[in-house]
Amino acid sequence: MKKLAVLLAVAALAAGWALLSPYRGFEGDAYVDIPRGTGTAGIAQALADGGVIRYPWQFWVMRATRPSAKLQAGEYRFARAASVVEVFDRIARGDIFYFEFTVPEGNNIFDIARALEGQHVMKSEDFLTAATDASSIHDLAPKARTLEGYLFPSTYRLSHHITPAQLCKRMTDEFRKEWSRVAAGQTAEVNRTVTLASLVEKETGVVEERPLVASVFTNRLEKGMRLECDPTTIYAALLDNRYRGAIHRSDLASANPYNTYQNAGLPPGPIANPGAQAIQAALHPAQSDYLYFVAKPSGDGHHFSASMAEHEKAVEAYRHASHKRKTN
Repeated sequence: MKKLAVLLAVAALAAGWALLSPYRGFEGDAYVDIPRGTGTAGIAQALADGGVIRYPWQFWVMRATRPSAKLQAGEYRFARAASVVEVFDRIARGDIFYFEFTVPEGNNIFDIARALEGQHVMKSEDFLTAATDASSIHDLAPKARTLEGYLFPSTYRLSHHITPAQLCKRMTDEFRKEWSRVAAGQTAEVNRTVTLASLVEKETGVVEERPLVASVFTNRLEKGMRLECDPTTIYAALLDNRYRGAIHRSDLASANPYNTYQNAGLPPGPIANPGAQAIQAALHPAQSDYLYFVAKPSGDGHHFSASMAEHEKAVEAYRHASHKRKTN
């Protein structure tokens, strides 16, 4: 009887040591994904395979001591040695790992794809494949060619296991939410509005100017004037895989339908992903007779003109200031 008591005491000590002693069987950081519906056996094996615990049975013992604990699905990051008790507690409280991915206003699908690959989230071509499938937004914007314009700029909390399709859905869901808020009570055609908003977004970062920029484009459209919007020419070159960091004469002469120097009206779709303020500007352009704008010599916004003569003076002032800065 005494020997049995000793053996039980030793076993209890061994179990306590196995559960309480920190362990780290991995280098760097270990990421363990627990899909929904995974049972205790699956979690235990995943943790052991990841070097987070020594043996699956250790997790089973913890489970036996806390049978009512709710183990939560998700991705978990382990960066240091931890005991089985600590590991179990983290999974029970849902200490899920996320990282933030920010899409700035005005980014296009190529910018987003490049950033995703740069942050090792997913391959750029995989994201572009998902982003060029517009079927998920056709109920709202039947004329959408891709998801360009509908990947709403925001900061997203992601896991390493998110797929391109899942990310696109997250971003289009955010667009739907913002559209329903900004365009409440409006009957505007979605693709046209978002396309105009994307031009506004790319032309100015000055919030107060956006309704004025929208008015310039709206006035030119009403008069049948080509928009001659440089960002559309850049986007056309991107689509043709020939953009070289600056606009060249060949770009201006391109017949690509997105190039508004050669094609009348708005481009076929958005050229970037606009934020809520740009969408508001497209829905509510300022009342003006402006037909032109050019950057101010000071660089703090744009000069707006109603006549070509006034516009040419503003362009000359800008060129003179630019030349002066370069020679100083």
